[in-house]
This record gives sequence, structure tokens and C-alpha cells, in this order.
Amino acid sequence: MDNSLPPADELVLVDRELAQLEVRRNQLLTRRAWLVQVLYQPVRPVGPSWPAAPVADSTPRSAQNVLLTLGGTLLTIAAVAFTLVSWGSMGIGGRAAVLCAVTGAALAAPVALLRRGLGSTAESVAVLGLVLTVLDAYALHRVALADTDGLGYAAVASAVLAGAWAAYGTALSRLRVPLPAAVVAAQLPLPLCVLAAGGGPTAFAWAALVTAAADGAAVLWTRPLPVRVTAGVGAAVLGGWALLTGGWLSFSSPWSGAPLLLVGAAVCLYVAWRTPAVAVAASVVAGLAALAAVGGLLRSALPGDWEVPGYVLCALVLASVWRAGAGARLPRGVRAGLAGAGASVTALGLSWALPPVVAGALGPLARTTDVWSGEHAGPVLGSHPATAVPVLAVVAAVLASVPRLWARCGALVLGWALLTALPVSLGLPYAATLALQLLTTAGALWIAVRPAPLTRGLPRPDGSEGAERAAEKTGEPAPAAGPAAPWSGWASPRPRPQAPPVEPGTVLGWIAYAGGLLSAGGAVALALDVRVATFVVLGAVLGLLAGVAVLGAGARRVVSACGAVLAATGLVLAGAAAGGLEGHWAGVVLLLVPAGTAVVGAKARPVALPVEITGAAVGLCSVGLAGSRPAFLALVLALGGVIAAATAVRPERRRFASWAAAGLFLLAAWVRLGAWGVTTPEAYTLPVTVPALVVGFLRRRRDPEASSWAAYGPGLAVTLLPSLGAAWTDPEWVRPLVLGVAALVVTLLGARFRLQALLLLGGTVLALDGLHELAPYVVQVVGALPRWLPPALAGLLLLAVGATYEQRLRDARRLRERLARMR
Repeated sequence: MDNSLPPADELVLVDRELAQLEVRRNQLLTRRAWLVQVLYQPVRPVGPSWPAAPVADSTPRSAQNVLLTLGGTLLTIAAVAFTLVSWGSMGIGGRAAVLCAVTGAALAAPVALLRRGLGSTAESVAVLGLVLTVLDAYALHRVALADTDGLGYAAVASAVLAGAWAAYGTALSRLRVPLPAAVVAAQLPLPLCVLAAGGGPTAFAWAALVTAAADGAAVLWTRPLPVRVTAGVGAAVLGGWALLTGGWLSFSSPWSGAPLLLVGAAVCLYVAWRTPAVAVAASVVAGLAALAAVGGLLRSALPGDWEVPGYVLCALVLASVWRAGAGARLPRGVRAGLAGAGASVTALGLSWALPPVVAGALGPLARTTDVWSGEHAGPVLGSHPATAVPVLAVVAAVLASVPRLWARCGALVLGWALLTALPVSLGLPYAATLALQLLTTAGALWIAVRPAPLTRGLPRPDGSEGAERAAEKTGEPAPAAGPAAPWSGWASPRPRPQAPPVEPGTVLGWIAYAGGLLSAGGAVALALDVRVATFVVLGAVLGLLAGVAVLGAGARRVVSACGAVLAATGLVLAGAAAGGLEGHWAGVVLLLVPAGTAVVGAKARPVALPVEITGAAVGLCSVGLAGSRPAFLALVLALGGVIAAATAVRPERRRFASWAAAGLFLLAAWVRLGAWGVTTPEAYTLPVTVPALVVGFLRRRRDPEASSWAAYGPGLAVTLLPSLGAAWTDPEWVRPLVLGVAALVVTLLGARFRLQALLLLGGTVLALDGLHELAPYVVQVVGALPRWLPPALAGLLLLAVGATYEQRLRDARRLRERLARMR
């Protein structure tokens, strides 16, 4: 065994291992019974089939129990009916004789039945005897003590019955019902006495608490399991009622509820100390009861706004038991329960202090005033109690003193919450609020870059902290080397592979960074009330985020660089608005941001791509601002093409930026042509076709195996197809003629150089163009011919095709093969 464990913890470990052994033993016994049944099945005789015996639906023991239960129930019903209904048909002597005789016989019969080994029968008759004793008590009250108070008589009767049943069960220890029945009867005397005496809720709660304490003693100091279970249920019900009454009294009458709660807490704490299995749950109840008692007394003495801080202060003192109790050798379960109760109440207190934090962080975003209106967001933030600040400050200080990562994270969050809630709780003026938010942003971002001071005293992430140092911090002795537990090799589960350790600085840095971004967003939203404040705050945020992008590392550096771009965008827009520029001019000015990101991307390679993507998004915003004026839209697109072309100078951006520049220049040309009122499609398509054909020609020179569809198809289709559509709707002859000549040239070039794309595109456009030009004449000729001639010609054509079908099929195959051989 590990001698370093406290006795209570070691006892819990032994109980757990014994329970696992018992479960494993039951599994093996079940498996053994099945194996015996399989190995030793009765052999059926070979020959004529013998009738098989019917399988019983239930075992003899279960059938016996059912019969005995039914019989006892019927006798009990009969006895009740006799007592309540047939009572008046007999005299006083006969009634007393019958009840005494039946009760005595019912209570004496189990003795003889147990001697004969009839335990189930004795149990049923004993239950009947117990019920008859209740009827005897009822009959005694009706006949001889009718003038006595009913509640008082019931209290005395329940006490007498509890004692009698306990003695009867002790004498006949093989019976299982009398002792639990005595425990149930023992729950009634004290509460009934209080009710009989006219006591109020406080007296009844005390009676219930004393009874629950007696039940707890029965749980601790008795051996039969049914008795312990029954007493435990009674203790939970009556004790819970008493503590709930004490909690209610702690609000209405603190000096009446505090003693009740403290006594209940002491009882629960004693049970937790003596019973490791329920130590945590009982300690939680004890801690909550103690907090309700002490907090109620403080509540009666403090002003209204300081009630919650009083409870939080008591909860923090109780939570400190986790560390202070280690030196006092408190059991681990007791310390965990008390600390859990304190932590729960502290969490409730923090939730009470949360509204000013939310108002300080998100209130400026829910603005109802215009930008630069001069009306501050104070009414939006609302008013909250100033005592929320002490709650946050005290809890943050306590957590900061705990050398654990989760505590430092909580302290960091609460520190940020404190600074965020301070302007709201104290009602600071606008300038002070803005300055405090900027300071909060700067501090949080500095911690995100340099979290090392907050990690001092924390264990190393690899868990290599020495045992002596850990013992010094927790107050527990360092584990001594000794022999391993006898079950450690097979009863304990296999160790799972652990995840790589997390650096404390990384966790703290991300928490601080998130708080800094929230504060920065709130400061920017709040600064929109005043023009000068907008420029100051945006400039400060830009400088802070740029500093994190330079000094930081990893994802925080990337996010900060993108945030700096957004801050610069805000500055440019604010400058345009301050200068009175219209939206289209603001779109032109906003291109300064993409230009700047292109320069930064060339210098800062680690954040180049995210910064350039953010700048491109800002460029889209500038396009949207200039969209109302086509001339300015063309200018913005052209300037964007210039920025993309400058970016394409860098080898790693050349592939994408060059295409982006070409597309932006083309769009700028199209917008400019549209602004000039040009409707000729060739004016829009030829600027695309010419460079596309040049690129395709260069590609074919570098790779002769490249397909003509990939090299020339897009460029030709961009001009030929729109021109063909325009030619079909053009009443003049110039466009169809020029298109036909161009299509003929393309077709001849495709046939000469065996290029499939040129041959098919040119031939198709030439055929459709010629069909469009010949269509009127064909219609005139068809109209002049007799009506029977077209069907006749169609029939002759079909006959000719059918007669030469095989030859035509071979010609089609040869044509397809020739086309397939083309590139």
C-alpha cells in the first residue's frame, strides 16, 4: 500500500478496489454457471420421444414469496376492516380479547416458524403482527383515550411502537422488516410533539433536524443494511427540510435561522468525516448551510448593495479550506466538498457582478446616436451597483495567489472584467472611460505578447515540478517511495496516451489577447461619438495592433496585422468623412490601404498573405463606394490593376497577381466604354481576344502538345460568339460580311495547321453566318416552288442517303478520325 496517503483516502481506495473485485467475482460466477450448464446438459434418450416436463414460469422461492405476500396483505386488510367497520358489533371485553389474542399470536408465531426454517412465512406473519400493533394503538385511542389530543397521542404511540418494534427485531434478528419499520416509526415522535404543542416552522425544523441527526447516528453505528438505508433516507428528507427552513429563515429572521443552519452544518460535516463514501456531498451541504448562516447574519448588518459581497467574502474564506485544511489533516473529500460549496457561491456572486462587465464591453456597440453627434453612450451603458467592483477585485486577487494555471486564467479574466466594469459601476466621465478602455487594451495586448510574468510560480507543462515543491504548495506530505499496491498490476486501468503539454504562457496569452481585442472594439465604438476621439482611438489601436504584429508570434501576429489593416481603413474613412468627400471620392482614397498592404507584404513575409487578402477586401469596399459613378469606378478598377501589377513583380505573387491585374484593367476598360455609351460588342471583346491569342501562341511554342482548345479556344470564343449574336440581329450587311471573312480565315488556318479548335469554331460561325445571310433567299425560293416539291426532294435525299449509308458512315468515321488527330 502507498503509506503516503491519508487514512481516509486510503480507505476510499480500498473500498473501491474491493467493489471492483466483487463485480469481477460475480461475472466469473455467472460464467461458471453457464459453463457447467453447457458441459453437463442431460442426455436425451435415443429412440421414441419422451414427453418433456413443463418448464416452471417461476422458481419455487419466488412463488412462495408471492403467495405469502398476498396472504399477509389479505389478512391485514381483514384486520383493518374488522377494526374500523365491525368494531361496534362486539363488547368492550370481546374487542380487547380479540385484538390481544390476534396480535399476540401474530407476534409469537414467527418464533416457531423460524425454528422450523420457514423464514419467508415468519416474515409475512411478523409484518401482520406489526400492522396489528398499529391497529391496537388506534383502538386504544378510540375506546379508552378518546379525550386525549390526537397529535400528542400519535407522537407517544409512534415512540412506543418504535421501541417495541426495535426490541422485537433485536430479539428475532433473522427477521428483516421489524428494525427498518422501527426506524420509520422513530421519524414521527418529535415532529408530532412539536405540532401537538403548537410550535411554528422553526420548532418543527429543529425537531426534524434532531431526528435527522439520530438517523445519521443510526447510519454510522448500526450494522444491518436495511436499517442504514432506511435511516439514511429519513435523514436526507428531514435534514433537507430543516436546512431549507433554515435557509428561508436566514432571509426573514437571520438570528433564528443561523443556529439551525450551523447545527445542521456540524451534523453534515461529522457524517462527511466518518463516511468517506458521501464525504463530498455531505461537505457541500455543510458548506452551503454554513454560508447561508453566516451570510444571513452579515446581510442583516450590511447595507443593501453590500449583501452579495458579504456572501462572496464568506465563500472565499470557505474555499480556502482546500489549501489550509491540508495542513490540518482534513480528509480530501471533506476539503473538496467545502471548497466546492465556497466556489459555487463565489460563482453566483460573480454572475451577480457580470451585468456591468457586459454593459462596459458591449454597451458602446448598441449605440442609438449618430456618429460624431457628441452624445455619449452613457445612457446606453446604464447604471449598476458600485459594489460589483469589490467582488471582482477580491476574487481576482484570491485567484492570482493560487499557483495553478486555471487560477491565473481566472484572475486574468476577472482583472479584465474589473477594468471593463469600472467606468460603468463608478459612472466615470466620457474621457476617463475612453482612456481606461485604451489602457485596458494596451495592458491586455502587452500581456498577450509578454505573458511570462504571469507564469511565475506555475508548474512546468511537462509536470516535472519536484515532489517537495508540490508538497510545499499543497500542504500535503510528499509521496514516499514504497512497495506498490498488490492490485496495481492488474486492477488499475491501463494509462492512456497523454496529449502534449500546453504552455501556460500560450493559454494566458490568448486569454489576454481576446480581452484586448474586445476592449479595442469597445473603445473604437465609444470613440465614434466625438470626431477627435475617433482619430485618437483609431490611431492608438493601429499602433497597438502593429506592435503586436511586430513583437508577437504565431496566429496572434497574423490576426493583429489584419486588425491593423482594418484600423488603417477606419482612419482613411474617418479622414475622408472629416474632409467632406463624397462616397466615390472616398472609394478612390480608400485605395491607399491596398497599396499600403502591398508594400507591407513585400517587407513582412510572415504576415504578407493575410495582410494582402485583407487589403484586397478593403479594395472591394472601395469598388462598392465608387459604384454609383461609372467614371470613378473605372478609375478605381484601373488603380487596383496598377496595385496588382506592382504586386506581380514579386515572384511568389506573379501567377495570381498578373491575372488579377489583367482582369482589373479589362473591367476598367469595359466600364469606361460603357460610360462613353459604346454598344459595339467587339470593342469589349477584342481587348480580351488579342492578348488571349498571344498567350495561347506562346504556350503552344513552349508546349507543342498543348490542346488548341486550351490555347486558342477561349480567346476566339470571346469575340466570335458575341459577334455572331450581334450579326443575327444586325439588319446591315457590313458586320455579317466582316464576321464571315474572319471566320473563313480562322477555318483556313485551322485546316492548314491542323488545329481542331480553329477549324470547328471558324467553320461553325461561318456556316451560321452564311445561313443567316441566305435565309431570306431560301425562303423566297421555297415560296415560289410547288407545295409538293419539297417533300419530294426530301424523299429523294433520304433514298440517296439510305442507298449510300455504308459509304457515308465510313466517310463520317474518317472525318472523326482526322478531327481527333488534330490538336
